[in-house]
Amino acid sequence: MRVRMTRRAAVAGLVAVAALVVGAAPASAAPGDASAYGAKLDLSLLGSDAVSAGPFAAADANGPTTSTFAGVDLPEVLRTGVLATSASRDEKTGAVQSRASAADVRLDLLRSFTGGVSAEVVEAECSATQKGLVGTSKLVGLNLGRLGTVDADPAPNTTVDVELLGVDIARLVLNEQVRNADGSLTVNALHLTLIGGALGSVGAGDLVVSSATCGPAGLPIPMASGAGLWLGLGLLALVGVPVAAVAIRRRREIAAV
Repeated sequence: MRVRMTRRAAVAGLVAVAALVVGAAPASAAPGDASAYGAKLDLSLLGSDAVSAGPFAAADANGPTTSTFAGVDLPEVLRTGVLATSASRDEKTGAVQSRASAADVRLDLLRSFTGGVSAEVVEAECSATQKGLVGTSKLVGLNLGRLGTVDADPAPNTTVDVELLGVDIARLVLNEQVRNADGSLTVNALHLTLIGGALGSVGAGDLVVSSATCGPAGLPIPMASGAGLWLGLGLLALVGVPVAAVAIRRRREIAAV
């Protein structure tokens, strides 16, 4: 009876250690997501039909990971050259990144108030690692018309108001960076919002050129190799040896009887 109890205790110890070795690695959470698109519009203009288009050249870390679009051509609203996007995920580290760019951008919406907004390249990029999230925007050759001047690398959430008779009718945000509720970061290189309901309003809605969203980074995939693997095998061996010894001794006692 004493031997049987000892053997059961050893087996229980083996199971406990095996569970410890397997459970010591962090649970495999789904890695972070990443996505991007070149342009998207959802506008309701006074005296005109609503304009809803895009997203153009959408890419996602789950596929398709890259996308291109020949260009947007919406007269009196937006014209662009080639749109290109990418989104990727490192399965080993959980890091994700995304990028969106638009060439030869011409924003004609509200041209009578702004004098026309244009740029040679409008680009947004973001990345998420275990250290955190980082986002950037670049607007090469940016011309804001009558709205003033801004650097090609604007500070996050640089805002320019468009007014009519002293009332804001639209808001242009450059290098917009939005922290989402799920912990991800969205970077919109150029985001125009029409402010509906205001005196002299020309409509409502949003227009975005070059948007990249990423993160938060996923957990690294547990590696069943290297030092961790050998340590686990060693622990199993240390427990397995006493179990084998008890089994052998038990057989010998039975044979002796």
